[in-house]
Amino acid sequence: MRIAILGIGSIGGIFLGALADSDAELIAVSRGLQASKISEWGLTLHTPEGTVEHFPPNSFTVFDSDSGPIPSSLVNSCDFTLICGKSYSTSTLAQMAFELLSEDGIAISMQNGLGHAEYLSSLIGQKNVLGCTVTHGAWKDIDSVHWAGRGEITLGSLDGLEPTQKVNQFMELLDASKLSPKWSGDIKKEIWIKLLINIAINPICAITGLRNGEILSQNDIWNQAQSSMEEASIIANASGINLDDVDLAKKLKSIIKSTEKNRCSMLQDIMSGKRTEIDSLCGIIVSKGESLGVPTPLNAMLYAIIKGIEDAYIMK
Repeated sequence: MRIAILGIGSIGGIFLGALADSDAELIAVSRGLQASKISEWGLTLHTPEGTVEHFPPNSFTVFDSDSGPIPSSLVNSCDFTLICGKSYSTSTLAQMAFELLSEDGIAISMQNGLGHAEYLSSLIGQKNVLGCTVTHGAWKDIDSVHWAGRGEITLGSLDGLEPTQKVNQFMELLDASKLSPKWSGDIKKEIWIKLLINIAINPICAITGLRNGEILSQNDIWNQAQSSMEEASIIANASGINLDDVDLAKKLKSIIKSTEKNRCSMLQDIMSGKRTEIDSLCGIIVSKGESLGVPTPLNAMLYAIIKGIEDAYIMK
């Protein structure tokens, strides 16, 4: 099985490291300095249990997406492409996935926000796309990837079908690599729930500088996180997602506790002077709220503050 991982940041680094000991042939797609580092030094992964694992460069094939077209030896050769890059890079990564995948290959977006699987479907075809959510906690420093907390990978067909034999084999591989996969018959609902959790955690941690677990130690911060999530859930329900059977507060607490030492991805972006994914989180809630005639003042405020931070501190 040949698997391409597109975007070797924190989540992409987890997948690359976790799968490096498997029988899968891995293609690491990165760019610039990060691609050079992986090619020369390999990947260092700190596990949630405190061990440090190093995978040498020969553990995978590295392709620098800044270097030019995808090599002919990789074109149409991959069984799976895992898109782990930022949400604003979806169009570029989707095109790479299209070129890398074999005829019956499957693309999976591991990204935050809404609409990525649908975009992939428009380019690749719905039968070749799975929806996905990832709750593993991770962060990245200059030298290594830190797997800060174990979570789950939830996969599902956009049309509610059961997994194929090929997908089951892939899930067995994920399970053997301690990535805890599960299948959902309603992946669109799962993606919405992940969006709501991200809205509760990411912008508030990015603004305050708090690690995930510190949200629970401050009542005012916790109340703000929960209120922003609940406001966004109104948009989810108005968009046809039934959340009556979901205890969002309980789920939020569980994820915060399992990733308590993690710096969320948006905080990492701010600290690194990079563009955030606020457009695909609070931004999309504000946009949907406007189209539905439903006010979203809390999400609008978080969106405006993060945009202000980007304008003030982030190089365009």
